[in-house]
Amino acid sequence: MNYQQALDYLFTQLPMFSKLGSKAYKADLSNTILLCNKLHNPQLQFPTVHIAGTNGKGSVSHTLAAILQTAGYKTGLYTSPHLKDFRERIKINGVMCSKDFVVQFTNTMKNFIEQHHPSFFEITVAMAFEYFAQEKVDIAIIETGLGGRLDSTNIITPQLSVITNISLDHIQILGETLELIASEKAGIIKQNTPVVIGETLPETKNVFEQKANTVNAPIVFAEQENKVINFFYNHELLAIEIENNFNKQRTKYNLDLTGIYQTKNIITVLSAVHQLQKIGWKINEEHLHQALQNVKKITGLQGRWQLLKTSPTVIADVAHNEAGIKQVLHQLKNISYKHLHIVVGMVKDKDVNKVLGLLPQQATYYFTQAQIPRALPMQELQKLAHTKNLIGNNFENVNRAIDAATNSAQKNDLILAIGSVFLIGEIEIL
Repeated sequence: MNYQQALDYLFTQLPMFSKLGSKAYKADLSNTILLCNKLHNPQLQFPTVHIAGTNGKGSVSHTLAAILQTAGYKTGLYTSPHLKDFRERIKINGVMCSKDFVVQFTNTMKNFIEQHHPSFFEITVAMAFEYFAQEKVDIAIIETGLGGRLDSTNIITPQLSVITNISLDHIQILGETLELIASEKAGIIKQNTPVVIGETLPETKNVFEQKANTVNAPIVFAEQENKVINFFYNHELLAIEIENNFNKQRTKYNLDLTGIYQTKNIITVLSAVHQLQKIGWKINEEHLHQALQNVKKITGLQGRWQLLKTSPTVIADVAHNEAGIKQVLHQLKNISYKHLHIVVGMVKDKDVNKVLGLLPQQATYYFTQAQIPRALPMQELQKLAHTKNLIGNNFENVNRAIDAATNSAQKNDLILAIGSVFLIGEIEIL
């Protein structure tokens, strides 16, 4: 197989959550364990940080990777899903894994795949572990795909676990309450291994404390260590002033990830860095400042309140659930524009009604869909939106929708594309 043939094989032979939703989710670790046993357990050959959470885990993963790389460590980064290129999932020092490696790995594992029928995600997790082991990384940041307890990544023994936050998402798999979802995410908390909890809620705090106590894991609540005193936003920069809750020292950081929700993520990141420093990783304040200003450049992260064009301003964000959309709406209150245009497409298994109920009625809407089977048809989305007094036309893909919005908008207007990671990944100018 060449690279394209290898990709076609992986995409067509294996059940993909991004295409099929819960039908592709395998709620046990047996295939991943079998895969990694066949590969002589590459996941044991390098230190790891394990990151879970409903929202923010991608930003936190990329930011920690940028910090460790800036501190001089050869840093692996496994995330999902990808936006443009499959190899975005597996990076070392911000560079995607080679096409040759993908081909070689797929050829090697083809017989196993046809015998055991693993999911697409199970294969990509094993691929990442094998690549990081072969390339002898100093450390790897491993982001969970979905949940935590039964996520394929959960065969690692990390030096640190991080849970960014909990909100209602994937309820058909993880459970219909915050407590149930938290207990699934808490599955990444390991014996005698420190865990950082980002945002806490009354419903979830006890869940994390009980699991940590059960496995004797030191638990840190990020909000108890630092707080945001102030922030300043423009399209290129987010400046955040942090106060340490213990010594009252204030520090200002400049971030190139400009979504105001990063004010929550940075608190989690700072606590995670503190824990890494305590166990011997050499990270100083200069590394922090330099990395936070250059996360996108260092890691290639895209789709987080990303400025695509000006006059009119076009912003893309992968927000796709209630909590994520609320953060985007909070951001809108902090910027000025004449009229709002919203390009939106979602997948079937999200709480579409709840998301639509949050969106402003005074905006002009452009309903569309990602080119995957799991996408909610734009006609259905439009119909549901009309019941919420959200008015607009249908467009067969996100690029047609953005073009239409750009043609309709005046130069002081704002065009916002939201609703699905897969939709944002199809934007040509991203």
